[in-house]
Amino acid sequence: MTRYKCQNFRTTFRNARKGMRLTLKSERNLRVHLLIGAFVLISAFCLNFSVSKFCILILAIAAVISAEMLNSAIEFSLDAIFHNRYSRMVGMAKDIAAGAVMVVTISAVIVGVLLFAPPVIYLITN
Repeated sequence: MTRYKCQNFRTTFRNARKGMRLTLKSERNLRVHLLIGAFVLISAFCLNFSVSKFCILILAIAAVISAEMLNSAIEFSLDAIFHNRYSRMVGMAKDIAAGAVMVVTISAVIVGVLLFAPPVIYLITN
């Protein structure tokens, strides 16, 4: 077993928190996603969303943030392996990872529109 496999539970959480901090510091898009996610959750609270709707929103936000973090991990890994040298294949891999983030983000926006449209329309018409 490698020394990384021998980690205890506390060390695993410490490493995960470290990864979250690193991503927050280095990735502007993640900070934007978190800010929008917080705004969405506050708006849902103000509109008295049900628990199930809140859960759907939290899952959609978590999916976007997770995709963004995985994208960052792929980019950092490829940059480390190729020493920041340009490679067409590395560029393609990074573009594919960014595309995955876009797919998840568009899906989350659609979920948000479907959940927010009825109460917002109700507020506007009444």
